[in-house]
Amino acid sequence: MSKVIVSWSGGKDSCLACYTAMRHGYDVAYLVNFISQQYQRVRFHGTEARLIQLQSQAVGIPLIQNPTPDDGYEQAFKTAVRSLLTDDVEAMVFGDIFLEEHKDWTERVCRELGIHSIEPLWGRDSEDVLTEFIDVGFEATIVSAKSDLIDEEWVGQTVDREFLSYLQESDIEPCGENGEYHTFVTDGPLFEQRIEISESRKVLREGYWLLDTCQYQPIEKTAFCEPT
Repeated sequence: MSKVIVSWSGGKDSCLACYTAMRHGYDVAYLVNFISQQYQRVRFHGTEARLIQLQSQAVGIPLIQNPTPDDGYEQAFKTAVRSLLTDDVEAMVFGDIFLEEHKDWTERVCRELGIHSIEPLWGRDSEDVLTEFIDVGFEATIVSAKSDLIDEEWVGQTVDREFLSYLQESDIEPCGENGEYHTFVTDGPLFEQRIEISESRKVLREGYWLLDTCQYQPIEKTAFCEPT
C-alpha cells in the first residue's frame, strides 16, 4: 500500500477524504493539522487545537499539529510536510471538492515537495458528498456558520438530513465549500472512540456564529458495523 499523509482540519470533508483514501487502499501515516500560532485554533475553522488532538486519539492515527504565523503559511506548510517525507510518504490527501484555486495550490506545493496530491472528493456533486458522509455513519457538529446565511439554532447541532434539507431550501452550498459553515467530526467508521461535547456556548464574532466547546471527552463504543 502507498503511504500517505492527510491534510486534516477536523471537519467533514477532510474526514471523508481520509476515509475514501483508506478504502482505496492507501495507508495513512499521519494526520497533518495547521493551527493559528496566535489563537491555537485550526486555521479557517476555529476548532480548538485540543479537540483535534482528541480526534487523533479517537481514530488511532498519529497527529502532526503545527502552529503557523499569519504570514508565511506556505513556507510553514512545506517545512512541516517535508519533515515527514523520511517515512516514505508518497502523497498527501486533501478534501477539496470544486475550488480550483485550492486544488491548483495543493498540486503546485506537493509537486515542489516531490509528492503527489490526492483529491478523493474532487469534482463530485456537493450534495452527494454530504449525503455519503451522513449515510456511511459519520457524525459531525456544526461549529461555525456565517450569521447572515445560517440561523443561530443550527450551531452546535448535528449534520444530518434535516440540516441538508435546510441548506437546500435556503439555497446554501451543501458542503459549505465557500466557508458558509464548518464542522467538527465526533464519530463514524474511522473512530475507535466517540467524542462527546457535553457543554458549549455560542459566540457571535466578525459575522460568524462560533461554538466554544467548554467540556468534551472520548467515549468508548462498541465495534462499528459499516452500513452496506
